[in-house]
Amino acid sequence: MIDSTLGEGGHSNAFLSKFPSLHILGLDRDKTIQARARERLSVYGDRMDFYNGWFNEFYANYPSDKEKPNIILFDLGISVYHYEKSGRGFSFRYDEPLDMRLNFEEGESASDIVNNWREEELANMIYLYSDEKMSRRIARAIVEARTGGKIESSKQLAEIIYNAVPGNYKHGNIHPATRTFQALRIAVNSELRRLPQALHDAFNVLAVGGKLGVITFHSLEDRIVKNYFRNLGKKCICPPQQAQCTCGGQPCAEILTRKPVEPTAEEVKTNSPSRSAKLRVVRKLRDATEMHKLAIEQEAM
Repeated sequence: MIDSTLGEGGHSNAFLSKFPSLHILGLDRDKTIQARARERLSVYGDRMDFYNGWFNEFYANYPSDKEKPNIILFDLGISVYHYEKSGRGFSFRYDEPLDMRLNFEEGESASDIVNNWREEELANMIYLYSDEKMSRRIARAIVEARTGGKIESSKQLAEIIYNAVPGNYKHGNIHPATRTFQALRIAVNSELRRLPQALHDAFNVLAVGGKLGVITFHSLEDRIVKNYFRNLGKKCICPPQQAQCTCGGQPCAEILTRKPVEPTAEEVKTNSPSRSAKLRVVRKLRDATEMHKLAIEQEAM
């Protein structure tokens, strides 16, 4: 099995404890959280291996002579560790440096984005990645606020957003900064842009008969997964105007979850972050073509 999003090792621990002969390779880009997983999973000895890097790069460069896994799992949620203990500004509950990078050694931080992007770029990013209806008002407030000095902390940004929205919006079910913080995290880590190619490459790495499961937490990534799996389950994905089939004319996968598996009310009570989780699973019948992926890439923008 490959655990594509190892985090602190919760999924791997559950699988290893239930299936005594299972071997898992755990992937994670964050060295700090992977170190915590190594310690947690050390009791399983050589049944657990680790890879530090982005999952899309791992699957794109998977050696052709390496054994193919029977199970691949993606959990696209951010670990509780990142919100509670990373100190990188994922949560506005704490006053932390506004970073949000899973790999804090590369790329733009959240602070770089809010301090350097143009107002229109900020508004479009916030709306696209979170469906925040106040995106333009929030972007305008951010640009105005940074004229008085650099925006450097999560709490500072949350207060700017809170003061930017109308009174009735401040007292909804969620804090008015929630969606903007989600959008920033997605943008900083290129989460949606990595996903289509990663899904496609992971599916082709999977052994025939193996299962690919993906847990999503918001509608954008769930739509990408749902549509890719739907393409895999179709007999033909050629354009209607095309005279002759060139995609193979056979389904590449059996869809095992016609509707996504969602948490029960009881699970949400004991594990509140699971409330928006959706699990989709397919069983591989044959490799997919580039045509299966092209149809969903535009959604990741």
